[in-house]
Amino acid sequence: MLVDPITAMWSDRLFQATLVVLLLAMVFTTLEYAAARVARVARREEPATVGAGPADPAPGPGDPAEAPAGGKPSRTRADRYGRIGVSLMVLAVLLHAGSVVLRGLATYRWPLGNMYEFTSALCLMAVAAWLVLVHRHPALRPAGVFVLTPVVLLMFVTGTVLYAEAAPVVPALQSYWILIHVTTITLASGMLLVPGVASLLFLIKRNGRPAGLAAKLPGAEALDRLAYRVTVLAFPLYTFGIITGAVWAEAAWGRFWGWDPKETVAFVAWVLYAAYLHARATAGWRTSRAAWINTAGFATIVFNLFFINMVVAGLHSYAGV
Repeated sequence: MLVDPITAMWSDRLFQATLVVLLLAMVFTTLEYAAARVARVARREEPATVGAGPADPAPGPGDPAEAPAGGKPSRTRADRYGRIGVSLMVLAVLLHAGSVVLRGLATYRWPLGNMYEFTSALCLMAVAAWLVLVHRHPALRPAGVFVLTPVVLLMFVTGTVLYAEAAPVVPALQSYWILIHVTTITLASGMLLVPGVASLLFLIKRNGRPAGLAAKLPGAEALDRLAYRVTVLAFPLYTFGIITGAVWAEAAWGRFWGWDPKETVAFVAWVLYAAYLHARATAGWRTSRAAWINTAGFATIVFNLFFINMVVAGLHSYAGV
């Protein structure tokens, strides 16, 4: 099967453009985070000021903006930075989706046939999931820098170390199950990146260390709710992905389960996420203990994505890097 080199080239260029836009988005989310912190510090110091002094500090992201003479509320500096960051993330998702679609059109197949394509789609799902959450819960927006940082790093690794030229897949992957199984796993893994980061931030906030970072984070309860709600949505998808993988394995290798390294680690991650949801509903385990389990599940998925795929040989190794 031939490959369209022009379409493949444009797919690569859109991927590169996505990385640039995500870097800009990370800059503005960082500026929002810093500006909101400066505003909070200024408000705490304000009562000590006696007499006439400098202008009042800007309100924080959740404070009502001061209304100018025209009666229209003005936006704080942090809010403006945050809105620019979100707009750039929306643009990045559109560019990234175009890159994935063009990759499929260039190769005349479903664009999830190797590590480059899988990891690229995973990053797309992670950013899209974060945008949905920010739309529903705007107060969480200042934490966007902590979501974008691992995504940008992963995008950089994807475009360099994991990059693969557009090409047809091996016969073992020429199945309609790639559309069902790999797409579901990609969607679930991308979504699970968000609660993994949220649980890490929750532990930092709850323990208060490092103090400088903990003071700047959203509330511990908000981070805990974020981690739980996204995991509740992603876990059934992850479960469905494992089940469809077993069905595909029976069709391809004649058995539903063979304790292949990738299968084994995926099952360990599933057990950890099931334990997290159970712990989250159990008295005495709902806070730090549950967050540690969720963090362990996230670490297992990352371990499966990189170490198992790139170092350990197994039946899933034919996809290459």
